[in-house]
Amino acid sequence: MTIKITDFRSDTVTKPTQAMREFMLAAEVGDDVFGDDPTINELQRIGAEMFGMEAGLYCSSGTMTNQIAINVHTQPGDEVICHEEAHIYRYEGGGIAKNSGASVRFIRGNQGRINPDEIVDNINPDDQHYPVTTLVSIEDTANRGGGMCYDFEDIKRISQICKENKLAFHLDGARVFNALEVNKISPFEYGRQFDTISICLSKGLGAPVGSLLLGSKAFIAKARRVRKVFGGGMRQAGIIAAGGIYALQNNIARLRIDHENAKQVEAILASKNWVKEVLPVQTNIVVGILEDGINEGDVVTQLQEKGILCVGFGKGRIRFTTHLDISAADIEHLAGILPIDL
Repeated sequence: MTIKITDFRSDTVTKPTQAMREFMLAAEVGDDVFGDDPTINELQRIGAEMFGMEAGLYCSSGTMTNQIAINVHTQPGDEVICHEEAHIYRYEGGGIAKNSGASVRFIRGNQGRINPDEIVDNINPDDQHYPVTTLVSIEDTANRGGGMCYDFEDIKRISQICKENKLAFHLDGARVFNALEVNKISPFEYGRQFDTISICLSKGLGAPVGSLLLGSKAFIAKARRVRKVFGGGMRQAGIIAAGGIYALQNNIARLRIDHENAKQVEAILASKNWVKEVLPVQTNIVVGILEDGINEGDVVTQLQEKGILCVGFGKGRIRFTTHLDISAADIEHLAGILPIDL
């Protein structure tokens, strides 16, 4: 008997729709290293204008856009302030140290989010014994925080603190459109708070490849040079960039469906006797905290045997992520086969 596979591992597992594939197939292309790919140029323009930035740079991944931003904003020996669970630290291969020679100052915060009041006390004094604090980076939504969103007033306060202390302010916006769907803030108003923004096209928006780095023209000119050094220069990549254009034009509004589905997954998990707690769900990420003594790896394996794919998310935690390839029928399927006892 064939087991139905329902993939909740990540919103990166989405497949391009037929309409997106056809849009990509028709893309006009050129050599992007020479700046000649019209589709990439259009994607960069659309993204920059959407967030009120001067320019954009298309890269293969959010890790690359984040690491390029850090590299341009800092000098070796500088320090970056971020949440202790930030993706730029936990999931980017030690890139802050390896690529930029910078150190990191962690803030504990709350479910992946930094409290603005904590920032000032973590800015190093002008003293030769300390690294120079040059950058604050936040992640919205916060992956390790279970997809929680920042309060926009907190973002504005952090932005003001950065301006007052001459610090750059970067957004890891891997799931920023999920946050904007919840907070109902316009991308333009939201983008005004940051010096640079990384937005991912291949998560909830469903494009097959790529992220955009947004900033000033001067910043993006430097970023383009760093992308080349990192080996990220692309040629006729308009074929994949077209997927990003299609995603921005067609797949933002539907993110509310993913959020509705995630709330149903939250309720399903909360009803199981092997789940101690489910982190509050705001967007498309559902984190279940397991009862003491239950191993997350064992749970993931047992669910996989039933056709349910999720991921371990640290000791005693599992994560489910909803996305455009998860339907209402898939949620019903999950409810029907998820075991009561493990």
